[in-house]
Amino acid sequence: MYPNDGFRELDRHECLDLLATAPVGRVVHTRQALPAVVPVNFGLDAGGAVLLRTSAASELAHAVDGAVVAFEADAVDADAQSGWSVVITGRAAVVTDPVETERLDRVGPSSWVPSIDEVLVRIEPELVTGRELVGGRTLYGLRLCALPPVHGCP
Repeated sequence: MYPNDGFRELDRHECLDLLATAPVGRVVHTRQALPAVVPVNFGLDAGGAVLLRTSAASELAHAVDGAVVAFEADAVDADAQSGWSVVITGRAAVVTDPVETERLDRVGPSSWVPSIDEVLVRIEPELVTGRELVGGRTLYGLRLCALPPVHGCP
């Protein structure tokens, strides 16, 4: 990221605050040696761990358990040319401890597709990064449309 590219780097605290406002994010994992992206609803645990609830038999639960994954969420206002994106990278694990599962059942997300045999997946935030685009302007206050080459500027 360059200092005048129109984006502002977000610190960890800002990233987690914004992430808490997003209803849906995307889990990025490896599937047959290729990247796979799955949209999911989620919750955040203390410390910023991402929590997902899915079927124990789901492809997602099997693919991410023990793997390093990325999780991304964002919000964009195309009209205002503004928005943010947060990426958490870390190891995912199916929660197996009964006491921890019981605690997370109270605070974790509910599944949008409930199943009989649900599990919670936790992604520990080893790397937290974020960027914010502020109203189509560079950090110096110049409109991005004024800087060549730009496509689609009015």
